[in-house]
Amino acid sequence: MSEKLADKIIEHSWDDGIFECKTSNNVLFRIHVISEHIIRVRYGTESYFLPDFSYGLDPSFKAGKVASIIEETPKEFIVSTATVKCHVSKDNLKISFRNNKGQIINEDEKGFHWEVSGSTGNDIVQMTKYVQNDEVFYGLGDKPSEMNLKHRRFENWGTDSYGYEYNTDPLYKNIPFYYGLHHGIGYGIFFDNSFRTFFDFGKERANATSFWSHGGEMNYYFIAGPELMDVAERYSLLTGTPDMTAMWSLGFQQCKWSYYPESQVREVTTKMRELNIPCDAIYLDIDYMDGFRCFTWDKKRFPDHKKMVADLKDQGYKTMVIIDPGIKKDHNYWVFKEGLDKDLYCKHPDGPYVEGKVWPEECYFPDYTKPEAREWWAGLYKGLIEEDGIAGVWNDMNEPAIFEVESKTFNENVLHDYEGLGASHSRAHNVYGMQMARATYEGVKRYSNNKRGLIITRSGYSGLQRYSSVWTGDNIATWQHIWLANVQCQRLAISGVSFAGSDIGGFIGQPSPEMFVRWIQLGIFHSFCRVHSSQDDGDQEPWSFGEEALDLFREAVELRYQMLPYHYTTFYQNHKFGTPYLRPLTFVDQGDPQNYGRDHEFLCGDNILSASIDQEGITTKTVYLPQGTWYNYWDDEVSTGRQSVSCPLTKSQYPFYVRAGSVLPYYPIQQYTDEIQITEVKLSVYHIKGSHESYLYEDDHDGYQYETGSYRYSTFAVTGATDSIIIRHSSEGSFKPGYSFKLDLHGLPFTATKMVVDGQELPLDEIVPNDFDEIKIT
Repeated sequence: MSEKLADKIIEHSWDDGIFECKTSNNVLFRIHVISEHIIRVRYGTESYFLPDFSYGLDPSFKAGKVASIIEETPKEFIVSTATVKCHVSKDNLKISFRNNKGQIINEDEKGFHWEVSGSTGNDIVQMTKYVQNDEVFYGLGDKPSEMNLKHRRFENWGTDSYGYEYNTDPLYKNIPFYYGLHHGIGYGIFFDNSFRTFFDFGKERANATSFWSHGGEMNYYFIAGPELMDVAERYSLLTGTPDMTAMWSLGFQQCKWSYYPESQVREVTTKMRELNIPCDAIYLDIDYMDGFRCFTWDKKRFPDHKKMVADLKDQGYKTMVIIDPGIKKDHNYWVFKEGLDKDLYCKHPDGPYVEGKVWPEECYFPDYTKPEAREWWAGLYKGLIEEDGIAGVWNDMNEPAIFEVESKTFNENVLHDYEGLGASHSRAHNVYGMQMARATYEGVKRYSNNKRGLIITRSGYSGLQRYSSVWTGDNIATWQHIWLANVQCQRLAISGVSFAGSDIGGFIGQPSPEMFVRWIQLGIFHSFCRVHSSQDDGDQEPWSFGEEALDLFREAVELRYQMLPYHYTTFYQNHKFGTPYLRPLTFVDQGDPQNYGRDHEFLCGDNILSASIDQEGITTKTVYLPQGTWYNYWDDEVSTGRQSVSCPLTKSQYPFYVRAGSVLPYYPIQQYTDEIQITEVKLSVYHIKGSHESYLYEDDHDGYQYETGSYRYSTFAVTGATDSIIIRHSSEGSFKPGYSFKLDLHGLPFTATKMVVDGQELPLDEIVPNDFDEIKIT
């Protein structure tokens, strides 16, 4: 079919922030001002729009009343907010976004164009924009390539990519959101289309970037910055943020395909405690089930699973179980029978149920885009969660993955309910895993007795973070995969999915002791921190690599547990403000072009910088620091940012830098979260010549009382001079922690002799109350 482009505008209207027009060749076009910084753009090819529905948008997102105006000139219409101007050509609907200085942020090259697919009848809708001078691009979720996407092309079509490698595409997740940055101006584009989508960042033509899909509408959200971090937060709030997670979910977690029978589970968990390796969760993979039937137990392998789960709880462990979407075709299996009786499985157009082989052999698959199916699925968790005491659920194989077919998934003509709108699998495929995670989230939350459960998903679409954490899938025990884990988790974080980690040590293959240690030394800075490995490739328990590796592993995990209040605070910032958990250097110092191609270094939260060690046997690592002053965590050596520094490495030391002016909170070492009542929190305070603010979030570490104000979010404002340092403290919320603070001072350019707390002089080594207002040290 021939390509078509929009023609001249022949009619238009403006109503309260919505500009709508029609062209002479029947293109319907709409600009909707969502907020001061967000503008939605839609195109309909035959004088109408499709039903307006999205799984990606957070239903609770409220932009509020936005002041906007429209102007008309002989050649264009201009829709303006306080910060963005959208220019629309009357001749061809080409648009450009500009800031208040008139600078181009983003502009159409060919603009909107489309053709009709001869095979499906769907519109193939495409948008082509100019690449600005020196423009760089980021985003798109878990793509395993360099951070900067320029000169590359990508596809979003969730795929079971076992043993994926560098540049494997497509992968498991489908996040159609990217950033552009040029001339210090950052912006984002969220192409909210769940069909098979593609993105070309100057690969086909160096001066043009395009995004297109094999169906649906050209429907995207332009998100203005100019700061990339602001764009990240605006996108996250638009698509939603997670509930506040439980503190235990940020602890270390041990997993394998598979721990069974019960005696092996008990052996592993007991040995963790005997060797003093902090750990909060143990996982049961598919072999805990009766013949891989979801929501069942193998009674031979786990004769008294309730007692086992209760005993593990007494040892400080949360038990996690895997659940896949494939339901074994067995008319004597109650789950299969219920889904069949209620007509909740996916069907082919002519009526037969979709049937495919997965672990239980022939399976049917619930249609999670059907509300009744999600409600049923949520109800199935009553047994596992409420009755058995399981703490959380790991959803796997939900691209959906099918064995023994070339496509690895459903035929694209399979039918879905799609919230009553009706859709083929072409439209539903990329949201299938997300809607499974949604149903799981609803069930776990319903039956967890007002506790915060942990959900994990392998596949999903924009907005999946409202329901679930993720991991990066079936990786390999290679040095390159440590770098890939680093890049993928950074990219996921800036794509709205901050609760993310990799299979530490590699799922496929066996790491060397050195590789295993270097991987956990990276993993302690990721929000989701889990070792996971395949049964075919040897053991990956911490003691499997010799005494030296065990000791180094333990040291890293102990540091993770000491840093839990910092991680908890960083998670809160993502929950509350949409702030990415991990931040590539470009996102914290976008004025420095040296950052644009860097992907080893990253910030975890506001104040910690680290980098992956992804080469064997190296003794130094060159690390580039962003603007500011930074302390080496290990020896307090001070370095100025915007330059490379040589970071000495030992087996137990790795890149770990702290921003000057920071206040880092530390818990005592515990074997699991909330093992002991915390009575003293160490505050490591790093001197700065100037000022800096740090934060600490606390609540009861579980439950939902924080939603009604039972939390405390503290601000520590540090002001430093050559002869003094002042720490001012303020807080919001009604929660009252039961601990005091102990100061640990770093980098003072003077010898401290006096500490005054709220006007009262105290000894320098005195503990101070957690509600102090001001501390001055001279």
